[in-house]
Order: sequence, then C-alpha cells, then structure tokens
Amino acid sequence: MAKTVTPGAIAMLLSNPSPDSTSEIAEIIVQVVDLKPIGSSTTRFTFMASDGKMKIKAMLPTHLSSEVNSGKLQNLGLIRILDYTCNTIPNQTDKALIVTKCEVVSPALDCEIKSEAEETATLLKPKEESVPKSAAQIVYEQRINAAPAARLSMTRRVHPLCSLNPYQGNWTIKVRVTNKGNLRTYKNAKGEGQVFNVELTDEDGTQIQATMFNEAAKKFYPKFELGKVYYISKGTLRLANRQFKTVQNDYEMNLNENSIVEEAQGEGAFIPETKYNFVKIDQVGSYVNGREVIDVIGVVQNVSPTVSVRRKINNETIPKRDITIADDSNMTVVVSLWNDLATTLGQELLELVDTAPVVAIKALKVGDFQGVSLSTLSKSTLQINPDLPETKVLRSWYDSKGKDVTMAPIASTLSSISTKTGQRSMYSDRVYLSHITNDQTLGQEKPVFFSIKAYVSLIRPDQAMWYRACKACNKKVTEAVGSGYWCEACQKNDDQCSLRYIMVMKVSDSSGEAWVSVFNEHAEKIIGCSADELYRIKSEEGEEKFQLKLKEATWIPHLFRVSVSLSEYMNERRQRITVRAQAPIDCSAEMRYMLEEISKISIS
Repeated sequence: MAKTVTPGAIAMLLSNPSPDSTSEIAEIIVQVVDLKPIGSSTTRFTFMASDGKMKIKAMLPTHLSSEVNSGKLQNLGLIRILDYTCNTIPNQTDKALIVTKCEVVSPALDCEIKSEAEETATLLKPKEESVPKSAAQIVYEQRINAAPAARLSMTRRVHPLCSLNPYQGNWTIKVRVTNKGNLRTYKNAKGEGQVFNVELTDEDGTQIQATMFNEAAKKFYPKFELGKVYYISKGTLRLANRQFKTVQNDYEMNLNENSIVEEAQGEGAFIPETKYNFVKIDQVGSYVNGREVIDVIGVVQNVSPTVSVRRKINNETIPKRDITIADDSNMTVVVSLWNDLATTLGQELLELVDTAPVVAIKALKVGDFQGVSLSTLSKSTLQINPDLPETKVLRSWYDSKGKDVTMAPIASTLSSISTKTGQRSMYSDRVYLSHITNDQTLGQEKPVFFSIKAYVSLIRPDQAMWYRACKACNKKVTEAVGSGYWCEACQKNDDQCSLRYIMVMKVSDSSGEAWVSVFNEHAEKIIGCSADELYRIKSEEGEEKFQLKLKEATWIPHLFRVSVSLSEYMNERRQRITVRAQAPIDCSAEMRYMLEEISKISIS
C-alpha cells in the first residue's frame, strides 16, 4: 500500500498543542508542503504541514537542516512527527507548529495529497517495541524507582532550545554549561552593577548564551558549574546582540532573580567540544572595528613575555601577552592575550613555542591597532593543540611547507598594492566622497570598504602626526628613567627609537571633502619621506621648510581603499574613515575604468 498522511493529523496536533510527554503523541504523519528557508538562512526552514484537508504553518529545528540540505527531507515528502509544540502567533488567531523531533517517512511524492470523501488513509505500521512492556508501564516503573529530584525531572516537559522564541510562555530546558564567564563589574549612566554569562548546550547540540545582571548574577554565579547539567525555567528570550554573542543562535536568554535553576541529578559532568566558526587570517581585515567577535586557529610563531598594562578607566594594572599565529593563507596576525589567559595558557605557549603548537581561540575582538589586531575578551577561550580536523590540516601544512614559507603580516597585506590583485580593488566599489559622508549609518554593524579617487587637500602642521616606536615591534615606547626608551611589549630598554606616522588628512573630490586617518606606510608614500626624516627637517631646517614639505604633498591625486566605521567619542558616535591602501594614479587603468563606466551608462 502507498504511504500517505494520517487523517485528521492537524486537528490532532491542535487539540493537544503541548503534550506533557512523547508517550502521549499518537502516530502523526504529515506531508511537507512549500518547504523553504527563512530569509537567507541555510539552517532554519519553514513549511506547511498538510494532512490533505487542513494545513498549519510549521518550522523545523536547526539540527534538522542537514536533512534538508542533504536532500533526505524534501518538499512534498512525508514526515512522522515524534515531538512538537504549537505556539500562538502574536496578533493572530492562528498557531504555528514547532517540530522538535521527526523522522523522514518518504521522499517527495509526485504531487500534493488532496483528501477526497471516498479516500481511506493508510497508516504506516508503528515500530515494534524492543522491550515487551508498554511505554506507560516503563515510565511508571522509572518514576517509582527514581529519587525524588529525578522523579520531578521526569514529570516536567523539557523543550529543545531550537523551539524557544521570545513569544513563548512557560518553558523548561535541560542544558549543559559548556562555557562560564567571569563575574564582571560595569559602570554606566544608571550606576554600577555586575554581570556574567554562560553558554548552554542541549542534547541536540543547539547552543544559547544566557546573561545575568546584578542580583541574578550574584545568585547564579556560584550555582552554575562548568560541565554540569541543569533544568532552567522562568527566563526570557530576546534577539541576540551581534556585538556580544559567542554562539550561533538568533536569540539570547536573560535570567533574573526569579528564574529557576536546578541541577539535574545523575548526570555526569563533562565539558563537550567547543564549537568554532573559524575565520581565515587573510579574511580578518573585513571584521576590523566590527561588532562581531570571531574565532581563529593558527600555528604559533612567536610569544612575547608578559607585560603589565594600566587601564585608563580605573587605573588597574592587568597582565597582557602577545602571540603571533599563522595559517595556510600564508598570513600572520598578532593576538593579545589578557588577564588569566596571558599568565596561564600564555606561559604554557611560551614554553612550547619552539614546537610550533596549534592554538584555537574563540571570541576575539578585531581592532585596527597597527592595521589589524586581535584581542581576547573575558568570554574568550583558548585551546592548545585541540583535537579538531582543522588542527590536523594546519599541522600537515606547516610540517610539509609552511615552516619554510615567508609569512606576511595581515596588516601589511591590507596596504600592499599589487598589479595583479590590488589595482583591481582600487576600481571596485568606487564611490564619491559624498556617498560616504552623506550616509552616517555606514559601518554601523561592521566596517564597509570603498575605493575613492581623491586629492589630499590639507595636512595640518600643528597635529601630533607621529609617535615614538620600538624598532623591534613598532609599538609605542616611553622615555626610560635615566636614558633610552622603554618598550612595554619587549620589556627592554633601547638607546634609540624610531618615529612612525599616525595622522589625519583632509581629502577632496568633486563631490565634497572628508577627514581620513592615515598610518605609517601610507603616510610615507603620500608625504614622500619617513617620519624620522620629516622630524629632522622640522628640527634642523626650521618650521618653514617643514610646512613646505607638507604643502608639496597636497593637491596630488591618489587612489585610496578606505574602511568606514562608527566610533564613539565623548558619548557621541562619529564616522571614522581609515585609509587601508594607497596607490598613485595609473592613467591607462583610469582611462579603461572610465570607458567601462561610460559603456554602462550607454547600455542603461
């Protein structure tokens, strides 16, 4: 007999919208109709569940996305629903079916099933029980023999994380703490408070971040232990803040002092694998000053000693250590480890650096210090030689050829211009300055990149246009007691230092003007000399020669690749335009570009 749907399946689902246990669920087979992704997502899918007479809007959990992407679960196919919840849609009378567990019964049928009066639906034969006892008898025996706390856990309805949404009412989840942050103190306009967060994972592997403030933070910080399993209820959900989230989930959880957290009895404590979403080092530049944190993996090339850095906010001294890592994109990047990571795992890396260990780091902030810089946060984690497929690939690459390859810092590649690839980037995303300055929302989520053709119209001679830098690491140095210069990063005195540019310039085109930040490599090309040479001109040849040198650099056209982001200064958000690459005008390339633009106008 042909496989078909369960007659009246939708009515059965609506009559019992939130079953207390899976044993209450009769065999329900529905047809998947109009299966499609939600937005541009490849992990969340929606469809209409049909029994031939009635339909209901339904959603699949993220852990079933692989069934869809592999082609096993198809549009017009049949599925058996094993667990579900029916939620009310806000401002509507309809309900939505959240399928939390199902199995594929049949691939796509030839057409959509339409019930007729004379049709008799044929149900599939249910699976045979492996134990000759009814489900009700088994559950009853388990409850009688269990301890009181375990007995309580059996009676509650546990919801998978993938089924939760902000509009849902009462729910209980069973999750394992897979990451626990530190209890931190913060200050804002409302006063001082405390906050900490945990990462929670359920049995399906779905993760969510839970945050607690003030009284809730004090209450639950000692209760949550890494690796243990808990039942949690009476929390709230909201859309996740991309700036702070560390797991792949559209929502984040908030627990207050009235939330309920109970440890699950009889669950062994273990720490499951950390889930990573690695970004290649040569792709890190696109995240500079963005709101997202990233994960990286690389082979350790260098480890600096620990230094003490004084925070401007509270004058507190905290430890810091820099490590340099590389990957098979033949790029390197510097990662700053802070606090405990600098003194514990950082010290271990210092002892292992000669063996070129592989490190995987989760939740890094991407900044623009010296072009590109990565920094750990309080929620960051670091693993040395983790058991991951990416580790084996990197180790094989490094041992076979990586150790003999000359690596380039990612910051330098952002500014390098090659005739093969770099010049083309100067003609992609070409805009006028007014396109940037007239849209103050650009770079709100993450930096955006454009190419511009502009003239340097003004370099203010009265600005602080350079800083004293260590000759070894290019980081800022201070005058040492007695003589010489002290480098915090290298932890040593040096008799000499170098000067490096860090300045702002005004650039102009036919649409307007804007101030841009320029770093050393690009400033040297624009001004035509190093910062040391310009300082010599100013101190030895006088102010007039100095200003003349700056004036000679103006009203010369350049091609710039710039990033646009929003920064905050004195509680005011401002647009920041930073030069990432610079090149002189190539007349033949410029003419070809103009001809291409003219041809586009002609076609349109």
